[in-house]
Amino acid sequence: MRYAVIAPVAADTTADPEWISGFAQHAEACGFESIVVVEHAVVMTGYSSVYPYDRSGKMELADDCDIPDPLDLLAFLAGRTSRIGLATGVLVLPNHHPVVLAKRLATIDALSGGRLRLCVGMGWMKEEIEACGAPFEARGRRADEQIDVMRKLWAGTSPGGVEHHGEFFDFRGAMSYPKPAREGGVPIHIGGHSVAAARRAGRRGDGLQPLGLAGDELRRLVGIMREEAEKNDRDPDALELSLGHLVTRITAEKAESLAALGADRIVLAADPTPDLARAKDDLSACADRLGLAGA
Repeated sequence: MRYAVIAPVAADTTADPEWISGFAQHAEACGFESIVVVEHAVVMTGYSSVYPYDRSGKMELADDCDIPDPLDLLAFLAGRTSRIGLATGVLVLPNHHPVVLAKRLATIDALSGGRLRLCVGMGWMKEEIEACGAPFEARGRRADEQIDVMRKLWAGTSPGGVEHHGEFFDFRGAMSYPKPAREGGVPIHIGGHSVAAARRAGRRGDGLQPLGLAGDELRRLVGIMREEAEKNDRDPDALELSLGHLVTRITAEKAESLAALGADRIVLAADPTPDLARAKDDLSACADRLGLAGA
């Protein structure tokens, strides 16, 4: 089992270079596999969209909370660490142009020695996505094409460049270098709680990170992902499953129960404390309970 930890953006400290460096370095020393960062390009005041992961329909973050750009933050942390994985969880894919995004991701992966993992979501805040210039209702179709574009650009080595002619993006003769460090490009996991997310993971993804699901509903989505992979001549056993829990509450027994559901990775949310010493103590205690190598 691999254990990732989410940088606690609600603590309003992830844009503090010393705080987030100390947190990431301690997570690395404790033996966590990766550090995960979130994204909101903008938070719209008075949004009417419904946040699907809280009964209130509102996310826990204050409108003016510091939410650093996830890729810039991961690039910064790549320079402050040496081996811990660098992941998004999730990057709001409709907010990005895939040609530019492919270059940014490949650059971070190349310079970090292949440490990057991308987990993308379609986004729930309509106002944010439309502010970034994408049509909200078409974001699923657009995302499928975005993933195809990025994979083409990462794989393309022809002297004539890469061409793509789709519904949303059209180009020819494009050459994008550097390439990601790993053959096959940056792993792309799909985050979400919908059937569409599970199908996208099976068709195009390297894994699924279902959000806010458990029990039969979780099993149903995993089954859909695997069925979709088989339909598209992909190996369902090669797809990873990342499930969530809390830094302060996970135990070896709970990890075993998640492993029984098929989890390859557990993504742990840290308490949003601005007290770095306390945050480090929480990581150390968690690592000790789980028997991580660095504990």
